[in-house]
Amino acid sequence: MNYRHAFHAGNFADVFKHAILIGLIDALAAKPAPFCYIDTHAGAGRYDLRDEESRKTGEFVDGVRRLLVATSLADSLRPYFDLLRVANSAEANGHLNIYPGSPLIAALAMRAGDRITLCEAQEAETTALKNLFAGDRRVGVHRRDGYAALSGFVPPHERRGLVLIDPPFEAQEAEFRAIESALAAAYSRWPTGIYAIWYPIKLHRQVLPFQRWFAARDIRKTLVAELMVDADDSPLRLNGCGMVIVNAPWQFDACLARLLPDLARLLARSPRASHRIEWLTRE
Repeated sequence: MNYRHAFHAGNFADVFKHAILIGLIDALAAKPAPFCYIDTHAGAGRYDLRDEESRKTGEFVDGVRRLLVATSLADSLRPYFDLLRVANSAEANGHLNIYPGSPLIAALAMRAGDRITLCEAQEAETTALKNLFAGDRRVGVHRRDGYAALSGFVPPHERRGLVLIDPPFEAQEAEFRAIESALAAAYSRWPTGIYAIWYPIKLHRQVLPFQRWFAARDIRKTLVAELMVDADDSPLRLNGCGMVIVNAPWQFDACLARLLPDLARLLARSPRASHRIEWLTRE
């Protein structure tokens, strides 16, 4: 696997994914019982936007940087923005130089009694994760294939929690099939868990078989959210992204209905930007 997220950290897809992730964690934290967060493709955990990889692509400029230059920020994005500020609190210049990956976002948003399980296959990223969370007893880091490990981690002993599946999608069709296989096995063991699956969109028709799979497998209560920052008329660029949420929390569709229009206005690359929220399956 050649993918390295450092080249893409803080892009529009990260803003979309992490704003939703914070909403899901907040929904779990609304109840006092502890919960577990499982990340199958954790990455390095944090990224410095001043590093060569980030500066080479500059993808964060049309992503998280747009929050910093916005004349006003919608209330729906305030929890995400506030967490970014916390992640950068050690920066002497007060700028947003550090972009937190999903593991660090989860760690900052979760409570002392909750638990985090991180899987990462690449050695350098695993080492970075272990260094980042060396003093955090809530966090377990595993150098393992997240797909293969997932069914062994569920159900967690807390019986409440969230699984984030956010793979690199180096080969799109193969990645969708791998997700389906891992999710089917995990869901059979833990049908009440929340599963959030991120995916890229170049041409929208390419993701339709994956979305239909949930109904075919009789996986209930499945919500999809999509953000298109441009028209899906080119397979050569990332035009948008989506997230399927299995067992979406109560009224989470209403939460997304407030968030997605604000994201579309903030991150649009053309007048053809759009967003979509739909139930793929009901209870």
